[in-house]
Amino acid sequence: MSAFTVPTTLLPYGRQWLDEDDVAAVTRVLRSDWLTTGPIVDEFERAFADFTGTAHAVAVCNGTAALHAATAAIGVGPGDEVIVPAITFVATANAVLYQGATPRFADVDPDTLLIDPADVERRITPRTKAILAVDYAGQPCDYERLRDLARRNNLALLADACHALGGTVQGRPVGGLVDLSTFSLHPVKPITAGEGGVITTNDTRLAQAMRIFRNHGISSDFRQRERQGSWAYEMVSLGYNYRLSDIHCALALSQLAKLPAWVTRRQAIARRYDAAFSGESAFRPLVVRAGVSHAYHLYVIRLRGGIDRGAFFQALRAEGIGANVHYAPVHLHPYYREHLGGAHGLCPEAERAASRIITLPLFPRMNDDDVEKVISATLKVAQRFDGNP
Repeated sequence: MSAFTVPTTLLPYGRQWLDEDDVAAVTRVLRSDWLTTGPIVDEFERAFADFTGTAHAVAVCNGTAALHAATAAIGVGPGDEVIVPAITFVATANAVLYQGATPRFADVDPDTLLIDPADVERRITPRTKAILAVDYAGQPCDYERLRDLARRNNLALLADACHALGGTVQGRPVGGLVDLSTFSLHPVKPITAGEGGVITTNDTRLAQAMRIFRNHGISSDFRQRERQGSWAYEMVSLGYNYRLSDIHCALALSQLAKLPAWVTRRQAIARRYDAAFSGESAFRPLVVRAGVSHAYHLYVIRLRGGIDRGAFFQALRAEGIGANVHYAPVHLHPYYREHLGGAHGLCPEAERAASRIITLPLFPRMNDDDVEKVISATLKVAQRFDGNP
């Protein structure tokens, strides 16, 4: 095999883990009277709220819908600005655009790639409505500093916590650290519903607003009307069909019970990587903040300057390692450059980092042989590039 011939089977960077308990949970719903807006949605929401230590969890059809519902609930609209990090998936910023507002990109800390509170402060204007931070790779942001900024400037503080379910800060679970936290139930995320999303909050008013928002802006759903023996309903605001079915919630509920063990396994794999890669000169892993329990949705390394990231990436894949990259800076995507004036130099730390980062495989179903394969291949490729200037 040549150096850059990619094998037909790659160890992926992330993968769902389904078992017979999950299949049975979904099958029970398929044999029930309620496939959507039924009792399993309520049960999942209660369990998710309990897991995150919050009063409310609102299930929606995907993580992007969760972001959209959260920005709508706090009243983001035309003329407003929301500060988001430059390194994230495009959905974080897109949710701001959906509300007719403008995302303002803040730079990231070069060691963690989390949003930099000092740069956030520089980006605040009289039009700023909220800060939407991202728990990149599964590590919670510096919410102590961000809360102080939000409080002093009368801003809402939201978390895109799609990577971080199961993480904690000083023992407090992700989900209850800010006004609203959003999660994804995509197959590569900590747990999956196939597709799905959740928003957590301690604010009853915001939770009710999001439940209406996910149901076309209608103030009651079909099951509520069935219990009341009523056919009447009212649309009280403009909403969307963002509901999550009982089928999806049954799968997510089954998965939630396994999450603590899965997070423990992710952390064990990350520790093994850290030990194997300590002192490596061609790259370094990202830094973990003190007091944080990292959920490790992603394990990201940053290549030394001068190493060709594209060649390093292809070399890993030639070794059977399904490496990936998370993410290109959002402001440099063609749409944002054309319509929002995104340009090189706006967030220099993010731009430097984005050209050097690679995501290595990490998911709980990896066995020890898989882990050793990643370590061996990564060190082998690093040695090949380490002599380059």
